[in-house]
Amino acid sequence: MSKNYFQDDSREHQMIELFELVRDTSEGRSGVDAFLELGENKIPFELKTTSKGSVTTVRDFGLDHIKKWQGKHWLFGFYQEKDVYYKYGSPSMIAPWIEEKAEYRHFDFKLADIVSKKLTLYDLYKICGKKKVYSYHDARRIQKKQYKKDKYLALQDVKDGYSSYRMLEILSDRVNYLIERGSTLNNPHIPASYFSGWEEITDNHAIRLRNLVKQSLNL
Repeated sequence: MSKNYFQDDSREHQMIELFELVRDTSEGRSGVDAFLELGENKIPFELKTTSKGSVTTVRDFGLDHIKKWQGKHWLFGFYQEKDVYYKYGSPSMIAPWIEEKAEYRHFDFKLADIVSKKLTLYDLYKICGKKKVYSYHDARRIQKKQYKKDKYLALQDVKDGYSSYRMLEILSDRVNYLIERGSTLNNPHIPASYFSGWEEITDNHAIRLRNLVKQSLNL
């Protein structure tokens, strides 16, 4: 792994301690970097750090990230030579940037949906052959590692396997994934100008963050 990866990971640990956040205990399965506990509420946070003005987000940015980030609160760490400060972004503050990226991908999403729904049983038979029952192995040859084993098993609709119609659903899902994957954005940046006017948090970090979150949630 690169030096930057370890550096970013170390800085995220620092942010969690500094702002008294709680790390996700489900080993990342929730897709949440950390939580802020506010009374009985657990507020999900996305954590990002940068040594530049702009902030990198994620490789292969797609629909799953748009869904994941909607409603999230964000905490940005800016490590610029001797100056270190942080900025909080509420869901409404981040929403315009997410919506801009979603709009950029809008036609790709529609195309993926339309094309995937046009597949027929004839297409399935051409790819997988015609069978009364398709096996777990057949399904996995289509979707590969995009499904976990428990999802493959949950999708079985006949004894020991899948009907033609269920396999067609799996095939359609694969086509949708491939089109969306092919049109992902490569690590879109949030420009430095986007953070203009946002408050810099430089002291009383945990208290100030909680006050800002309360203001955002009207608590």
